[in-house]
Amino acid sequence: MIDTTIFQDKKAVYYTLGCKLNFSETSTIGRMLGEMGVRTARRGEKADICVVNTCSVTEVADKKCRQAIHRLVKQHPGAFVVVTGCYAQLKPDAVAAIEGVDIVLGAEQKKDLPDYLGDLRKRGQGEAFTSPLRDIRSFAPSCSRGDRTRFFLKVQDGCDYFCSYCTIPFARGRSRNGSIASLVEQARRAAAEGGKEIVLTGVNIGDFGKTTGETFFDLVRALDEVEGIARYRISSLEPDLLTDEIVDFVAQSKRFMPHFHIPLQAGCDEVLKLMRRRYTADLFATKVRRIKKAMPDAFIGVDVIVGTRGETEEFFEQGYRFIEGLDVTQLHVFSYSERPGTQALKISHVVSPGEKHQRSQRLLELSEQKTHAFYARYIGQTMPVLLERSKPGVPMHGFTPNYIRVEVPHDDALDNQVVTMKLGDFNEDGTALSGDIRI
Repeated sequence: MIDTTIFQDKKAVYYTLGCKLNFSETSTIGRMLGEMGVRTARRGEKADICVVNTCSVTEVADKKCRQAIHRLVKQHPGAFVVVTGCYAQLKPDAVAAIEGVDIVLGAEQKKDLPDYLGDLRKRGQGEAFTSPLRDIRSFAPSCSRGDRTRFFLKVQDGCDYFCSYCTIPFARGRSRNGSIASLVEQARRAAAEGGKEIVLTGVNIGDFGKTTGETFFDLVRALDEVEGIARYRISSLEPDLLTDEIVDFVAQSKRFMPHFHIPLQAGCDEVLKLMRRRYTADLFATKVRRIKKAMPDAFIGVDVIVGTRGETEEFFEQGYRFIEGLDVTQLHVFSYSERPGTQALKISHVVSPGEKHQRSQRLLELSEQKTHAFYARYIGQTMPVLLERSKPGVPMHGFTPNYIRVEVPHDDALDNQVVTMKLGDFNEDGTALSGDIRI
């Protein structure tokens, strides 16, 4: 049993790097500590506990994790420092050796974080608690409110794909999930707390069901029946797992939005083979056409990695032309980063940092063109917008069903409200359309 009297009136700060799944899990950790009497430190307050939830998707992410730990140790002298997440699982000894770190928790241990806090005395030397890959088996539920209006519902964890460039399966373990019944109950609780939008998160959510013998399509149909939730968004679906039945269901759904995020990674079959992806460029294009046929207004976001080993100039140009011809809305562009222990390191052709940067810039410019053209199509149309809270005096933002960002003057009464708006022109920095409220 934990002596919760130790934690009464203690203050904590939380720092999260990486994906939406990490943010969901950090929020759950914060809720667990809150139930023990720990409150979140206000700006300028010295914290008693620092929790850092790390990412390790790139070498830059590793560096940012180390910088964040150093910064928090300096800002909160004497605080008990806990580091968890993917970097912690992959490099536990290196993280434990960072000055000021007390405990390092791996993927299997993070759900039990309060059990490792003891009496909050500084250790003097960091101690790591991790499990080998084969022993990462449990699924830790998480349905947590973000900084604005939406909730993040963790439906799946881990990955069985082992792409050649990726360390995530080693950091998070094999694919596993919660039951549909438990996830539906979490969605109902989110609705009871006033949640109107839920984002389904995970590592490879289309692979849902490995633990329970259910399917992702079964989950989508069940969640669609939860009263009180106005909107669901699916965070990311592998193209080979995005079935026609899912597309058709979303097209007629009461609550699932016409918004898809599909990782492409490369638009060239030769590079996809080197990456050990499970589809071809042609299959990806077929999925995009299928979505657009069922939902012409759908927003489609796409992940792309540039400069991976083996991506020659010819292969990149082939991929660029392929992406240019896709009817998609936005590109999330990542520069390839060498990850220790991955199969990609066996590929001989290496792309220089300068060339990676140049390729990234070209794709980012293409993304901006596609997003701008998509937004411009809807100027003058009337659409429902779910508005998110902002600081007093700061414009509020919200999103249409198909994920167009809309900006309106601040009004506290509009927080977490779905409001019908006529969409106007772009705002000053071109990141949103203005909104004119229609009663």
